[in-house]
Amino acid sequence: MSVLEKVRPERPAATAREPRVTDDDGRRVRPVELLWRYLLLLAVLALTTGPFLWQLATSLKGPTEDIYSSPPSLLPAHPTLHNYARVADTIPVWDYALNSLKVAIANVVTNCVGSALAGYALARLRYRGRRVTTLVFVLAMLVPVEGIVIAQFTTMRELGLNNTLIGVVLPGAVGALNVLLMRGAFRALPHEIEEAAYVDGANVWQRFLRVALPSVKGTLAVVAIFAFMGAWDDFLWPLIVLSDPSKFTLTIGLNYLHGTFANDERLVAAGTVIAVAPLIALFACLQRYFFRGVGEGAVKG
Repeated sequence: MSVLEKVRPERPAATAREPRVTDDDGRRVRPVELLWRYLLLLAVLALTTGPFLWQLATSLKGPTEDIYSSPPSLLPAHPTLHNYARVADTIPVWDYALNSLKVAIANVVTNCVGSALAGYALARLRYRGRRVTTLVFVLAMLVPVEGIVIAQFTTMRELGLNNTLIGVVLPGAVGALNVLLMRGAFRALPHEIEEAAYVDGANVWQRFLRVALPSVKGTLAVVAIFAFMGAWDDFLWPLIVLSDPSKFTLTIGLNYLHGTFANDERLVAAGTVIAVAPLIALFACLQRYFFRGVGEGAVKG
């Protein structure tokens, strides 16, 4: 054995490192703090999804089950779809749903087209009064709907659009928030891309349709989701402008369940689930584009 081997101390065996939980900045998260975070997330989850799960469970319960048990039971003992059939027998729910679908689709088309055009004009075009126009859209978001509903109703009556589905769509055809979302997304695009298209001879419409618009598909999906949800869930404006029961939207039609069957919560819950189901399906189809579009326009490129 050499002298170095005699003098050199033996190294301790490498011990396995304890698993560490870190945040986005690489800082270690203590177990107590991690526990509180999970508890907070569970509390938020219960507050957001709890009412819907209770409504879903109530809609599947039969007439002999107690829907007001404490603690509430989310698993029906004998699930049944009879309550959904009763909703269709009580009100023309599918006709109301078709009217809502027409309004929602029209609102999505007008908002996507209008907000994309307006957002591109505010973000890319150079003209006098552009900042003032942007400020007008910002101020439009601060005006409550209840403050202008009388003026909207008077306008629809003067235009002869009262008691029509077009009158329901027109006031919300282009939302100020959607315009600002598209403006932020277009501003985040690098100018070099459009400059290269301009050098190649592309005009404004070609740069908008072939260069800018395909780059903001995520934000366009966000606008589509917001427009569909706003039109599908709207209750006040269709209630004011519509008077013919055959043209009622789903939110107004379901109100009959509350008035005629105030004590039958199973029927009301089934109607609520019918109204919410299309929104869940839409978000499930567009969630990939939605989460990608939330970040578009957040940082200018």
